[in-house]
Amino acid sequence: MLKAALLVGTQSGCGKTTVMLALLQYLKNKKLNVNAFKVGPDFLDPFWHQAITGNPSYNLDTQMMGSKECIEQFNLHSEEGHISLIEGVMGLFDGKYGVGEKGSSANLASILKIPVILIVDCKGMAGSIVPLVSGYCDYAQKFGFNISGIIANRLGSERHAKIIDELLNNYDLPPLLGWMDKNAPTLPERHLGLKRPEESDVPNFLPFFHLENNILSKTFADLNKQIPAISASNKPDCLLQGKTIAVAKDQACCFIYPENINWLKKEGAEVRFFSPVGGEPVPNADALWLPGGYPELYAEALSTSNSWISIRKMIALGKPVFAECGGAMILGSELIDIQGKSWKMSGVFPYISIMEAKLVALGYRETAEGMRGHEFHHSRREKDNLLNPCFNTLIGDKGVYHKNVRASYVHWYFSSAPELMAGWLS
Repeated sequence: MLKAALLVGTQSGCGKTTVMLALLQYLKNKKLNVNAFKVGPDFLDPFWHQAITGNPSYNLDTQMMGSKECIEQFNLHSEEGHISLIEGVMGLFDGKYGVGEKGSSANLASILKIPVILIVDCKGMAGSIVPLVSGYCDYAQKFGFNISGIIANRLGSERHAKIIDELLNNYDLPPLLGWMDKNAPTLPERHLGLKRPEESDVPNFLPFFHLENNILSKTFADLNKQIPAISASNKPDCLLQGKTIAVAKDQACCFIYPENINWLKKEGAEVRFFSPVGGEPVPNADALWLPGGYPELYAEALSTSNSWISIRKMIALGKPVFAECGGAMILGSELIDIQGKSWKMSGVFPYISIMEAKLVALGYRETAEGMRGHEFHHSRREKDNLLNPCFNTLIGDKGVYHKNVRASYVHWYFSSAPELMAGWLS
């Protein structure tokens, strides 16, 4: 039987990622094998999971992927004898809309039926934890799952932890499994969220992380349930058999769902990577995918990249080019950074990408054909009014289309509409 738990929070900023990383470090320190997952469309938290576990961290998002795909991905990447730990998104009941609807940690918990551990920011809190946790537990039961334990974040002392522990016990609430000291290190941030772990050392959270060993072990082992099985579906023949897909992958093009790469390979494609920041030419390929990332941070290197010659050659030959967010930005004529300095990009399209200090767009996106994805960026695109839109979306960026090139701000989840995705790359 699989050992698994879902770490959720009372709200964004309560310390989910910090506690997740501390728990991953703790489990690794115990010589245990760990599989990590992330609820929602986030790219950055999984980078930090992988920095500790050494394995890819996979997204589980009931809105973007659907319930069936989430179960399949969890079953596929959870191994017997390992512990599977899932980091939630926002607050437990926050999703696309409503309370506990699609995209929320609660929706995933009700589907997977695994133990749920609630993280509570307890700074300045004592007795108030009782009605807070009680309310979360009541709503969890309405959604068909239980909260198995509590991890308290930002506690002032061991005495503070004892108070929280006694309060939870006295009111028959889930037990305190552990707590994080208020002086624990923080993770470096920038626009779009956390920095990537390769830009700084992963902090050692263990001296600040205190766990009740026996209780935690029981949470994983005794309360664990078998994950629902999904019957095999009739899958069509490989949609990209014999195709070679070139994929930009470096510091500027780093927002890549691991499952999108897996999907390309499962559909029969050979995947070849190259670096626009490093000026590498596009490998010989049938199609090109330019993922998003941080082109604004590497604008100087990109402004003189030798990759542009081979990208323009592919486009002139009519080969499919598919660009997402940062990948779409480098196809424009210019990128204007947050300081207002202009950098030349590939010049494939005439538009200009301008960085803004505030968030420009955020939310789930879906085409009329059923392709689902997510949009999240701090830049806007100008001078694109002469180009044809490429996506039929009700809300969000409809992108631009020209000469078999599709570019937009949306990051798509490929297997949400396999035939459509294969068509974009063929």
